[in-house]
Amino acid sequence: MGKNARRVSLKDVEHIALLAHINLSKDEKKIFTEQLNQILDYFGKIDKVDTEGVKPTFNVVEVTNVFREDKPKPSLKSESALSNAPEKERGYFKTKKIV
Repeated sequence: MGKNARRVSLKDVEHIALLAHINLSKDEKKIFTEQLNQILDYFGKIDKVDTEGVKPTFNVVEVTNVFREDKPKPSLKSESALSNAPEKERGYFKTKKIV
């Protein structure tokens, strides 16, 4: 990591655990501190890669959407849709009130 790069401290891990409502042991805090700093070190390596002239990409593999033609079709009849409903009322599904 560079001189100005910030390291994750034990206090940072404790704060993150508090926000996430996670109880960590002393050993776990130490392990997570080390692991998070290793991740940041890796990002530092990635930052050094020369990407000049490399076109930005969102997908590694070229992907295109395949759309079907939008053709109207007859919909399901109300009686058929409601045939297996545990409860129905006046042609509608009946459910419990959610507040």
